[in-house]
Amino acid sequence: MDWIIGFYNYRVVATYFPAFLAGLEVTLLVSAWSLVIALTVGTMVALMNISTRRWLNLLASAYIQAIRSTPLLIQVYLVYFAVGVIPLLDRRLTELEGGIIALALNAGAFMSEIIRAGIESIARGQVEGAQSVGMTYLQRMRHVILPQAIARVIPPLIGQTAVMIKDSSLVSFIGVTELTAAGLILMSERLLPNEGFLTSAALYLVIYVIMLHVSNYAQRRLSGV
Repeated sequence: MDWIIGFYNYRVVATYFPAFLAGLEVTLLVSAWSLVIALTVGTMVALMNISTRRWLNLLASAYIQAIRSTPLLIQVYLVYFAVGVIPLLDRRLTELEGGIIALALNAGAFMSEIIRAGIESIARGQVEGAQSVGMTYLQRMRHVILPQAIARVIPPLIGQTAVMIKDSSLVSFIGVTELTAAGLILMSERLLPNEGFLTSAALYLVIYVIMLHVSNYAQRRLSGV
């Protein structure tokens, strides 16, 4: 047993486990809020991308390319430090708010492409049928196109959500005490990197396994199995 404690001192981890659970709670909170915002942003950008108005296409493309071409860590820093100086805001964003917004904007760009692909997969006949009964553009999107499109892209959206949850570790760099930060605290206080990072990794793995089961369940439901 001595070699196990030498490699991974589970007794020390046990004393820090409440901090890991608190960090896990923050990670899930950040991820949940980011997911809601990312889906909203992603849907809006997808609609802009397929719009017949050229300026909306350009705005959507510029946003997507800006997100894709820059590291998420830089985006986190820019949102946290730069958004607070916008004249419309009378205060600086908190670390939690900045992290959520940065993650949401990052994931929203990737989700917009997934949602756009789902929208474009809808048969033209359904769109024409909705037009023939007098539905407006917004009504067609709300009642005919978007429900089917979202249902078709649920598995890749869940996959992108899993990526976003892992990326949430970067908000620790602006002071959010989430799961990775809990591991960093243990490492800095006890100088035990294995215990800090392996425990964080194990909890991220638990989240990933749960997301994998959710994705598989969604695929089975959508395929009628």
